[in-house]
Amino acid sequence: MDGLEVYGFLAAMSGSFLLSSLLFAAVNRRLRDPYMDEVFHVPQAQAYCQGLLLQWNPMITTPPGLYLLSVGMVKPAAWLFGWTGSVVCSTAMLRFINLLISAGNFYLLYLLLLKIHQKNKAVSGFQRILSSLTLATFPTLYFFTFLYYTDTGSVFFTLFAYLMCLYGNHKASAVLGFCAFMFRQTNIVWTLFCAGNVVAEKLNEAWKTELLKKRDERISSTRTSFSDLTVILQFLIQYLLLPKNLITLITLTWPYIILVTAFVVFVFVNGGIVVGDRSNHEACLHFPQLFYFLSFTLFFSFPHLLTPAKIRKFLQSLRRHRVQYCLITAISLFLVWKFTYVHKYLLADNRHYTFYVWRKIFQRHELVKYGLVPAYIFAGWSFVDTIKSKSIFWILMYFVCLLSVTVPQKLLEFRYFILPFLIYRLNIPFPPVYRQLVELALYLVVNVVTFYLFLNKTFQWPNSVELQRFMW
Repeated sequence: MDGLEVYGFLAAMSGSFLLSSLLFAAVNRRLRDPYMDEVFHVPQAQAYCQGLLLQWNPMITTPPGLYLLSVGMVKPAAWLFGWTGSVVCSTAMLRFINLLISAGNFYLLYLLLLKIHQKNKAVSGFQRILSSLTLATFPTLYFFTFLYYTDTGSVFFTLFAYLMCLYGNHKASAVLGFCAFMFRQTNIVWTLFCAGNVVAEKLNEAWKTELLKKRDERISSTRTSFSDLTVILQFLIQYLLLPKNLITLITLTWPYIILVTAFVVFVFVNGGIVVGDRSNHEACLHFPQLFYFLSFTLFFSFPHLLTPAKIRKFLQSLRRHRVQYCLITAISLFLVWKFTYVHKYLLADNRHYTFYVWRKIFQRHELVKYGLVPAYIFAGWSFVDTIKSKSIFWILMYFVCLLSVTVPQKLLEFRYFILPFLIYRLNIPFPPVYRQLVELALYLVVNVVTFYLFLNKTFQWPNSVELQRFMW
């Protein structure tokens, strides 16, 4: 990283933080009291500030990582600056913690882009800075920077764990993975993702060695057809059945194994993954969640996924593999038919965008959910085509993690898509600058509209005097 890039990065990060601080002030002027899930998080953090560590609101479903971090940041600051009274652990102060963490997310995104694409010398410093800025303003994540929610901290520790994993510091990665778990239980999946990175790297090395022995077989280590998958799965089984290979993998991933073992013990002792209220967070096999995620990704990455070249390439693939696509379509239709669930919150809470997505699209007609299957298939194909530069083992590992964090969720909630989207977006090849600029423009427009609606288009429910606001 040369001096000019350093100055450019610092300018982008400082400018972004300044603008975010101005927006933060505007949000807190309009919204002084806790809103939505803040009515649970803020009092819980304030109880921790008072030293009441055993007091717990049973409606909270996540571990106390957010509150412990808040106390650890606010208390020393209060002592240093002489703050007393209501300002300590006030709603605004607690929200400001997320704003500070968002600056850390900006930096981590930049470092991850630098590490993941370090071999690509064609990528300029400007492109790295531009992508970091774009991902730091990713609308679903950026919105919750200004409220006291777990999302910003959850992303910070998960990205930090991923970065340490890429640098080979697996002990630190596992510790940071534990911190991420303390913000949201499902982040244990991204600890497995970090371990999977190590495993995928070893598998890819062994696979390349295998290919050298079979030069006559036209199988690529990065690009595979449907028929190649059988050969790869056979290789995978043979590799993992050798005790020597298993010992090597355990030696490399033991910090993650310890953390996952502790998680299993937690689930057993707790009687489930959810802390507190479980009645509205029941796990199920909601396979269409994968389709919703792919659609979500297609929208927010359309400059990379929805291009004329990709559409032509998809149609060519469609002509070459008609039987496979017919089978995929049939399976997708079956999954939509048998495994579509509608959470009561989705139908009842008109403050969330998902309420309107469901009402305006899916509830127009019973057949709409089936009619969207071709779009899901294109989104899935384009998604995979964009990450085909990664090894097949990395892709398989990523999809296992993606399914693990999306499919068990009954509620359609865009916040659940933040981490899988960011990890996907970090790993795709750098697009041309003009596409990055279009992506950034999209994010800025969505953010402007989102905050305009949130701050200015308030409404009231018939049975309540409180102002309600539109939000993610």
